[in-house]
Amino acid sequence: MPICTTCTNPTPYLYTVYESEYNLRLEQCPKCLQFVDPYVEHDSLTILLDLFLLKRGVYLHLLYNGGVEPRRLTGRPKPDSTSSKNTRDEPPKQGSEELRHRTRKDTWFRIIQLGIALALVDAFIRWSYLTASKIPPTSSFADESISPPWTKQKFLAFLRVFFGTLAETIAFHSGITLTCWIVMKLIGLFQSVRRVPPPQSSIRQQFRLSLISLSLFYSSLTKLFLLFLLTIWLPTTTSGPPLPKIANVLPEWAKHFWQNDGSGNSSSIIRVLEILDDDKLDREWIVRNVVGGMSAGFALRVILDIHPFFTTIIILCGWVAKTTAATLVSKWVGGDELAREAWLAYSIP
Repeated sequence: MPICTTCTNPTPYLYTVYESEYNLRLEQCPKCLQFVDPYVEHDSLTILLDLFLLKRGVYLHLLYNGGVEPRRLTGRPKPDSTSSKNTRDEPPKQGSEELRHRTRKDTWFRIIQLGIALALVDAFIRWSYLTASKIPPTSSFADESISPPWTKQKFLAFLRVFFGTLAETIAFHSGITLTCWIVMKLIGLFQSVRRVPPPQSSIRQQFRLSLISLSLFYSSLTKLFLLFLLTIWLPTTTSGPPLPKIANVLPEWAKHFWQNDGSGNSSSIIRVLEILDDDKLDREWIVRNVVGGMSAGFALRVILDIHPFFTTIIILCGWVAKTTAATLVSKWVGGDELAREAWLAYSIP
């Protein structure tokens, strides 16, 4: 059954369609008096941007309200007819077995589609980093980066990265799904022992294990988008003269804050800002693990409706499964020792 994207109250339908597909009216939630699902009228670009921004309403729209048939009001009242009411073409009953089977089938089809597409994007991002010039020249990935684009050797290397990324993704989702099932069972057991009434949340009542992978794929769009932007500006090594010190290019009024102390050491401001240097801060690791972990935890909170402490435990268990898979496939993906170390550096949290 569809739910309201504001208060998660279940509703029989989201909107009503009249004479044409473009003549519709959004339904109002009887509980919060807001539109049940305003994303029905939004285009794909707006939905994608809200996914990047981790908005709760767009997750509820995609996970629970996707593919829901509207209520249709067709026909016109005829004065000479015995019945003066409009002909109503109601959608199939939301609780029917046929509709549930179709919903499960569509959910798994979307999971497979998103899984393959996002694994390809993630594999291309990892392959771009592994073939960058910051990998030592003796590494096999560095040898492939200087060859002509998309040779047979480079294509096989990309396939190895893709299947390694796919194995990590399956392990990560499997670990999180298993941990979610265990956590939900433990919470239900605790509530039964303490004789706590079951939650009235419609999200908890409509929870399905297939929604876990789907929500994780949606949440990974933010991480992959930022990683793709970072691949455009990959750090490169140059043989030219070194760049001038930051204190030498500052205006005169700002140089007073950058003066060294009496012992010849740099000021505290310089030492703090040096953390942001490319050789000390791994932005790709931060985006992949910190931002990716936070977005995955947010998505799990949407579908599980539990305390953030439990979602943190679930993400950590998923990382353990991912780390195990990365260690197992690193030898096959990387080849030599330096390539394996480079693969693990971008795979293990």
